[in-house]
Amino acid sequence: MTNPLTRDEVAHVAHLARLHLSEDELERFTAQLGQVLEHAADMNELDLEGVVPTAHPFGLINIVRADEVRDSLDRDEVLAMAPDAEDGRFAVPRIMGEAP
Repeated sequence: MTNPLTRDEVAHVAHLARLHLSEDELERFTAQLGQVLEHAADMNELDLEGVVPTAHPFGLINIVRADEVRDSLDRDEVLAMAPDAEDGRFAVPRIMGEAP
């Protein structure tokens, strides 16, 4: 199959996207994008009669562990190791607004 894209078409799309491509990049991307389009054309030729549309190829299951109450770190001990703490919380520098 011949390349479905021309070098000029790739250069035009790159210009529209405000991408500055070298001559080597134009040649390489023309070939690569052509291969992608050929693959898409191959996919369009598949007989999908009777194939149920899906949103995901695998059945989705919840892989998160069960929510169980268990012992955790002591708050006072952890805050004692922090560089700065205030009112039982970590104190961190402001990133928005005025600094204190």
